[in-house]
Amino acid sequence: KILCQKLPDDVAEFLSNTIVALPDDVKATLRTLSCFGASVSSSFVKTLERALGKTLLDSMGAAVAEGLLDKIDDYYRFSHDRIQEAAYNMMNALDRRKCHFSYGMALVPFEDEEDLCFFTAVTQLNIAGPEAVEDKRQYAAVASVNLRAGKKAMEMSDFEAAYSYFDSEIKFLRNDHWEE
Repeated sequence: KILCQKLPDDVAEFLSNTIVALPDDVKATLRTLSCFGASVSSSFVKTLERALGKTLLDSMGAAVAEGLLDKIDDYYRFSHDRIQEAAYNMMNALDRRKCHFSYGMALVPFEDEEDLCFFTAVTQLNIAGPEAVEDKRQYAAVASVNLRAGKKAMEMSDFEAAYSYFDSEIKFLRNDHWEE
């Protein structure tokens, strides 16, 4: 029976096919998680659930049962980097930008809960880039968030990160921002 099955030529295609066969909610959860790297803490997932207004943990349990995610202590991680890559590449480049931007905007209000969440939000916005902005008022808002992140990074003596946030702040400013 195994010999009769047609197997894809590469691992990424095999993993993509495995993910495609999953229920829609599990696929959506894996795509969401893939935007945040190889692993996430349970507490961050709970914050993300509140920010997005979606349930992720139930679907993550199904992904663990399928062997696509591992749960180690308080962390969920992709079982292999190719699984994360396959989930991430199920979205086209434009959709990935939109997802990063919407996740960042949804997480910014949780700034007061913990710095890690705030820096994650700003990183998501910066991965999306200015091209993901759909409402021109958001340019100044995202620039302002980058300014706050840069100042926080400076307070923590992380000058490289501060430079990166300040640089992103400038990228989000439109040429005519002085007139607004």
